[in-house]
Amino acid sequence: MIKIILADDHDLVRTGIRRILEDVNDFTIVAEAKNGEDAVQLCRKNAPDVVLMDVNMPGIGGLEATRKIARMSENTRVICLSMHKENPIPLQVMEAGAFGFLTKDAEPKEVILAIHKVMAGQKYLEGEIANSIAISKLTPHTENPFDELSSRELDIALRLTKGQRVTDIASELNISAKTVNTYRYRMFEKLGVTSDVELTHLALRHKLIDSNLL
Repeated sequence: MIKIILADDHDLVRTGIRRILEDVNDFTIVAEAKNGEDAVQLCRKNAPDVVLMDVNMPGIGGLEATRKIARMSENTRVICLSMHKENPIPLQVMEAGAFGFLTKDAEPKEVILAIHKVMAGQKYLEGEIANSIAISKLTPHTENPFDELSSRELDIALRLTKGQRVTDIASELNISAKTVNTYRYRMFEKLGVTSDVELTHLALRHKLIDSNLL
């Protein structure tokens, strides 16, 4: 039996995924998490085989939670889910230790296939995402400036585009506000922007965020 944890801050998303997986004989849902911290703690408690992890969640977020789980257990495979398939998010998720990456509009049969693939020790990426990652590695001089950011810088950038305050980001990531601002200024320099508004516009142009969610 494959033990699975669902990690997503939206109840409807978790319910939908649960309904898909409950119909598979060798799957069992052992826990559900609404943020990155809970996902990490539940992994310690339940030792799951697979975690289906939303990338954008409150708290430390899916990227940092993936990194912590990968360090904590070699036997737990993380498959990240996101609304966005554009780099650098898929590449940084895989570099953080994920075994797979799917968009949230993936077909149910592909979610099931991905779980079986990672349980067999294989990486799994949707076709278009796999091509995007391969191209980005072959052409390091990308037109997407966000590819130049570290995973921490990207995480903070996405939080800023959601309107989060520096103090709130610092609290969620367990770092100081001064450290957040250091990342912020360094990120601005790499991206060639001077404000959170310009950062948000740039993220919209490169499809890292959805205007409907702002």
